[in-house]
Amino acid sequence: MMKAIVNSRIITLQGILFNHAVLFEDRIRGIVAETQLGKFTISEQFDGQGQYVSPGFIDIHVHGCNGFDTMDEDKRALAVISEGLLQTGVTSFMPTTMTMSMTRLEQSIEHIRQAMKKSSGAQVLGCHLEGPFIHEEYKGAQDKQYIIAPDIKKIESYLDCIKIITIAPEIAGSKDFIQACVQKGIVVSIGHSSATYEQGMEAIGSGVSHMTHTFNALPLLHHRFPGAIGAAMDSDITCELIADNLHVHPAMQRILLKVKGLGKMILITDGMRASLLGDGEYDLGGQNVIVKDGEARLTDGVIAGSILTLNKAVRNFMENTGLGLAEAIQLVTLNPARKIKVDHDKGSLEIGKHADMILFHDNLEISAAFVKGNLLFRR
Repeated sequence: MMKAIVNSRIITLQGILFNHAVLFEDRIRGIVAETQLGKFTISEQFDGQGQYVSPGFIDIHVHGCNGFDTMDEDKRALAVISEGLLQTGVTSFMPTTMTMSMTRLEQSIEHIRQAMKKSSGAQVLGCHLEGPFIHEEYKGAQDKQYIIAPDIKKIESYLDCIKIITIAPEIAGSKDFIQACVQKGIVVSIGHSSATYEQGMEAIGSGVSHMTHTFNALPLLHHRFPGAIGAAMDSDITCELIADNLHVHPAMQRILLKVKGLGKMILITDGMRASLLGDGEYDLGGQNVIVKDGEARLTDGVIAGSILTLNKAVRNFMENTGLGLAEAIQLVTLNPARKIKVDHDKGSLEIGKHADMILFHDNLEISAAFVKGNLLFRR
């Protein structure tokens, strides 16, 4: 049955439309002038109350929220995360793992595989495997005892649901691993790495096409030793960014945008279980995390993920860079959809794509979220 959202400002790839309505079932059926609505049989009409309508956000790097984590053995975890993310504007996401034992990793990936078939909130699109193929020196909040050398055989049973793998490409065996992953259609990302500029460029030549939380858990950008960050800036790979103004200074956010351009940046949260909850003691990948004054850190002070939400990331990035809303929205919709090759179904409000849509106010507070045409969240 055809439904419609009226009285809203619709964010499209061509700009923001006024006095138009979105027609949809499970997929978008049209965007028409409100004066033309009488030509259609509408079963249900939603009043946007002058708010913005945009494609649902896609978070390709998030560990958890609402007290649960992707690595939890509790089978409820992904369902709770999926439902919690809706209130932040996320209608689809990639649960992201941590460096833990292979037994725990396999269990978590299997949970993700099952959740891909029956998401109850935001849709699970696949797994972002962050580790265990990383460098100990730049492990960040990962547990070094479980770091291992890259080996495609370790994950070959799960290649159907792994969409992104973060690795340190300077580790022995990485080149063959990268090429094997790319042949399987998996995005390989540089992260938690000590790679030099030369090693980074060699990895990009082998098929690496992405950088995990750019600037973080990587050698500093230096004018004589540009490192992996320099390789990312000097190539056309996409760059993730945590725009909470703690992980990356606003000036560096502006610089990255100027270097990479709008089409090569993806905002992420790297959110952990404390997201949506607030200050307190939590864990991430089996390690204790203290959240205080909006910062999540291990007991030794190392930053441990974030409690950032994707709607706040967009707002911060707009304030930091001066980007307009329609442009900034692409960094959490079309860009991630293209990166993981789901842009035929998601990432923009176009006829035939999934009716994954959100309604939000001028301050980017989310008031409603639709997944495949179903209203799953309303504030």
